[in-house]
Amino acid sequence: MPCSASSTATPGRKKVRHETSDHRLARCRSLCHGPGARWGFLVRVQRVQFRRQAPKPYYILVLAILEPTRFAGRNLSSRLYCSPKALWKLNWFLRDFGYDSELLGRDEVDEKQLVGLKGVVKISHMVFNGTSLLRLDGFAPAARWEELSPANLDNPQVA
Repeated sequence: MPCSASSTATPGRKKVRHETSDHRLARCRSLCHGPGARWGFLVRVQRVQFRRQAPKPYYILVLAILEPTRFAGRNLSSRLYCSPKALWKLNWFLRDFGYDSELLGRDEVDEKQLVGLKGVVKISHMVFNGTSLLRLDGFAPAARWEELSPANLDNPQVA
């Protein structure tokens, strides 16, 4: 099926755009393989929601892209699992995004404290059971954005 989108309009109402999964996949690929994909994006946590799904509880993260400017204003949505095997990645995210160290030391995650935190994410694309997903592959503090930004990755003077 080709990439497509349909729109519907009701008299007196706004036009609503419905994207097919192929269109979402094309957008995902442009983020994962386009400029910025070599290391990632500077993002701000916009929304966080905990989902208890046995046996793998997870947080749904909605991240607003701040840089590169070409992608600014777009959102990334992904999961961070909190199963015992995946806690290392959650801790990496919390530490690099500047989460409250006192709460982190007590192994407490307050969803409200996460909103507004900034950092750098590296993403990749994967297909699981026919569903296109963004995977969070790496994190870095926001202060490292200049060093990790796509414009500076090929610059030998930036180390």
